[in-house]
Amino acid sequence: MTGVFRPLPGAPRRRRAAVAALGAVLVAGALASGCGIRTTSVPVDAGAAPSRVPCKLPSADVTTRSPDSVAAPVYLVCASQLVPVDRPVPAGRAGADPLVAARALLDQVQQAPPENERRAGFSTAVPVGLRVETSRPDDPAGTLRLSSQPEDLSAEALAQLVCTYAENDALVTAGSVVLGGPGKYPPRGYLCTSQTKSRPQDATTPDALELD
Repeated sequence: MTGVFRPLPGAPRRRRAAVAALGAVLVAGALASGCGIRTTSVPVDAGAAPSRVPCKLPSADVTTRSPDSVAAPVYLVCASQLVPVDRPVPAGRAGADPLVAARALLDQVQQAPPENERRAGFSTAVPVGLRVETSRPDDPAGTLRLSSQPEDLSAEALAQLVCTYAENDALVTAGSVVLGGPGKYPPRGYLCTSQTKSRPQDATTPDALELD
């Protein structure tokens, strides 16, 4: 007698359940691939990228000064900090006359850096039109009058100028650089501190002192 195959009751339902379970396992495995790390479209702040500019001139690029000049440190901006660069200044202009020295240093710090300094990352914020004028009879000793009010300069430009002048003994009075402007505001003493050099863009630097 030929037998007739008949599906057991409930077999289609069990087969569909097994297929669904296998599909769930495959989906879970796909999600777990890649060491369990999912991609995300949300940007992650990893901090500022490290600076690649050297802020230092190779020895071959250092300007050779003539016998009648002296090397004067001039502060330029590099990697958001102030970094000194030696510039040749005529010996007669870096001596004891404060006004002559101030004008010579201003000329150097406001010049656009040459190609070798630009490659190293240096720039200047001191405006080309800035000038140093003679002091007034009632000004405190050592005052240098600028053609612009010091507070009207950018924070970086003022920090550059103060730190450059602070390296010259003839331009420092009682530990500070005394600057005034063309207006009636009294001159103030400015300090070049480690904070000034590390954060010249900060409007609170350089520190200013009220003079008696």
